[in-house]
This record gives sequence, C-alpha cells and structure tokens, in this order.
Amino acid sequence: MRFLFADHVLDLGRRELRRGAELIDVEPQVFDLLVHLVRNRDRVVGKEEMIATVWAGRIVSDSTLASRLNAARKAVADTGDEQRLIRTYARKGVRFVGDVQVDAEAEPGNTGEPPPHVRPATRGKVCIAVLPFVNLGGDPEQDYFSDGITEDIITQLSRNRSLAVIARTSSFAFRGGAGDVRRIGRNLGADYVVEGSVRRRGPDVRITVQLSDTDSGRQLWTERYDRGLQEIFQVQDEITGTIAARLEPEVGIAEQQRVARKPVQSLDAWDFFRLGTKLFYKPSADANREAQLLFRRAVELDPELAQAYGFLSYAIVLSMVYFDVEPHQGLLAEALSVARKGVELDDRDAMVRFMYGRALLAQGMYTDALAELESAREMNPSLAVVHCGLGDSLAYAGRMSEAIPYFQTAIDLSPHDPLRWAFLSYRALAHMFARQFEDAEQWAHKATRVSNCHYWGFAHRVAALGHLQRTAELKQALADLARVKPDFSQAIARRRLFYVKDATQVSTYMDGLAKAGVSER
Repeated sequence: MRFLFADHVLDLGRRELRRGAELIDVEPQVFDLLVHLVRNRDRVVGKEEMIATVWAGRIVSDSTLASRLNAARKAVADTGDEQRLIRTYARKGVRFVGDVQVDAEAEPGNTGEPPPHVRPATRGKVCIAVLPFVNLGGDPEQDYFSDGITEDIITQLSRNRSLAVIARTSSFAFRGGAGDVRRIGRNLGADYVVEGSVRRRGPDVRITVQLSDTDSGRQLWTERYDRGLQEIFQVQDEITGTIAARLEPEVGIAEQQRVARKPVQSLDAWDFFRLGTKLFYKPSADANREAQLLFRRAVELDPELAQAYGFLSYAIVLSMVYFDVEPHQGLLAEALSVARKGVELDDRDAMVRFMYGRALLAQGMYTDALAELESAREMNPSLAVVHCGLGDSLAYAGRMSEAIPYFQTAIDLSPHDPLRWAFLSYRALAHMFARQFEDAEQWAHKATRVSNCHYWGFAHRVAALGHLQRTAELKQALADLARVKPDFSQAIARRRLFYVKDATQVSTYMDGLAKAGVSER
C-alpha cells in the first residue's frame, strides 16, 4: 500500500518515503509516526496514542515526542510554523491534514490480498488491539455492558508489560465488526486482534472471545463463557480477568512460533528473548542452557530489556532446582543480581517482579520473596504464575491454609498455561508438607498427565504413595519416574530441595521416598 500526498509517496511495503524521485532518509520511529498520522488523518491523534503505537507504551519524554514530530514535518517538507500537512491542536494532539490518495493496487504477482503486516523496526513489544465487543442483544441501551467488558480487558492486558495495547480511542473506531483482521491490524499497527460478542438473556449472559493473528488472519484461540448476572460487577470482573489471563500465554506461544520462522540474520533482541522463552518451558537441561544463552544474547543487544533479565534469572534458579547444575552460592547470587537488574529497569512489570521473588525464595529469603510476589499480584492479578508463586512461597513458610487457594486461582485463571504442570505439582508438594498425602498424590498424578511435566511431578507422586503404601500404584509410579529421571535418588532430591528451610518438611518428603523404595544414592 502507498499513500500519495503533495509530491510525496509513502510506501508501506518498502518502508520508504520519496519526494519526487528523491528517497528521503527517515528514522524508523519517524516513519512509524508518519504512517500512523496518515492512516488516521480523519481525526486528531493524542500523545498517549502516539506513544502506544510508535514506542509500544514505553516512557517517552515530551521533548523526544516533539523532536520526532519535527522530524516528521521536515521529512514531508513541512514546518511547525506552516503546518500545511501536520497540524497541532493545543492540548489535544496532532492531525495529518494534507490531501491523501491511497494506492492499494496489488503488486505484480500478488493475489490481491492485503500484504503481510510490517512490524515497526523499533517495536520492542507485541502489539494487540481489543475491538469493541459486539452487543448481540439488539438493545442499544445494553451497549454499556459490552463496552465495559472491552474496556476492562484493555485495562487488564495493559498490565502485562510485554504487550503494547492499542488505546481505546483507536480500537473503538472499529465498532460493529470491521471485517478482515489483516486490514484492521495494518490500520492499527497491531500484531494480534481480540474480538468478541456479548448476549444477555434474562438473568444470564454469554460472552465469546477470539484471538487472531493479523499476519495471516488465522484464528488462534476462542472461548465461550456462560454466567449468571445476579452480581453484575463481580461477573464482569471475573470474566475480564479470566479472558486476560488466558490471552497472555496464547499470545506468548504465537510469538514464539512467529520468531522461530524468522531467518537468523534478521533476529533482534526481542526475537532472541522470545526464542529463549520457548526453550524455557521445556523440561530438559539442554533446553535450559540454550535458553540462558538466548536471554544473555538478548540483553547484549538491548541492555534495557527488563524481561530478558527476569527470565535469565529464573532460568539460572531452575537449572539448580530442576536440572543438572549443582546448587552453589555464586549462581544463586548471580540469579538474584540479574533479577534485581530487571526490576531496576522496569519495576512495574509483574512478571519481572515475580521472577525476582523466585530468586529471593531460592536464597531462603521468604519474607522478601512474599513481598515481591504480593507486589506482582497487585500489578497484574490476571498473571497466573504469580498466584502459583504465592502459594508455593506460603507453603514453605508453613502457611498451608493460605497457600492452597492461590494454587487453585492459578489453575482457574490459566488452565492451558505452559507452566500448568507446575501449578499442579507445587500444589501437590504443599499437600505433602501438610501431610495430606491423598491430596498430594491426586494433584501430583494430575501434573504427570501434562505433556511437558518435569520429573518433580513424578517424584512427588512416588513420595506420596510411599506414605500411603499403595503397592500397585506405587510400582507404576516408580516405573514412570525411572522413565523420565533414571538417576533419581534421595540424595538428588535433598540437594535440589536446598531452598526449603523447614527441616520437618524435608524430612516428610524424604521419608516418603524411603518408604517407596527410592535408592539413597
């Protein structure tokens, strides 16, 4: 697609600006800003929207924004005094006021379909647009409810610092369903689009939601929720929280798959980070080592990418808890230092705060860990792993009655989470420490049924069955553990449980393994 105005051609496919035959040198941020203004030339574009679109929601000073606007004006031979093409409206924003012709003809050999979405070169986050949910009830007076659902989802998703969420003022321009999500994505600069509908019938409401990729137009995920409306605001909070929690891992998986298709020479810091997260969730020592290398590469390319520090820290911790790296103070100190760096770079990122909390927990600093996890929960109550972390930390502190509900919240919020096996496994361990062996066995068994379950889930089941002395089930559980971790022993378990300070809890676990017949070494 090309935009023609004055004697300029703005070519989106080639990311070029020409004045006559001259190619104008334009910085990526200036180009993205100019494209957004031209696309939205029918209205005034505010400061917050420009920041959300061009800088993906990062903190940007007024002077930086002003310099980019001045550069955009200079690129199209305009000035702040003349404002022939880009006009400023005091306290409102700016608008592109030039006459524009759109050349949307397909290039030779094209099929006529919209070209693939071009991710702005400076983008450091995934960009997502939530379109107004459609009111299927037919009563315009009920629009407030569907609009409220939409606005709450935007608010909840905005709490995830890895997502740049298109401002309401832009996404609501597509009220009523605007057709091809590829065109919507191109118009809004979004990588993913969330759509949905609301139908109210008497005391009940049905809400459907779907996530689509704007590159291909393919639907990635869909869900339906049926609820009663006795407590309208509680229902709205419940549904929007659940939708936001389930969207986040779906977007993460889609991004991992997208990056994996890119040629190596075109990878940037964000791509290396996303490739690292894909390996991070795999239950193998080799994957953990490779993930750490990718996270380190990401921070080399972008020393301010807070999330890469957080994931690197947690990967270091997990290498000692789950894998073949022997726990030692030097690595624990590095994990804590790296996590702290992430928080210093972005103390409003709930995932980074969560991972800092896990690094503190690995050092046995339970009080500080719980404080960080509480902060993370306040920042993003829809982030399921935070609830799991809170439950796990409370269990080690001996506060079992408080711990269990947090595990259940994590499971309910994100039943398809890439770490859902951990939600189940950590809950099993909490029941084990509480000497609730039937519950421990039940939840550990559920964990082992998840495809990427780590060997700890199998070990927890063996320990619980050792206490229960259920011979037939124990025989199978031992065989399953030997299949995923042939060298598992009491000595390995003791070394890997280094972060558990309560000797009684460790003794309970080790007794279960001994009764199950697990070798000492």
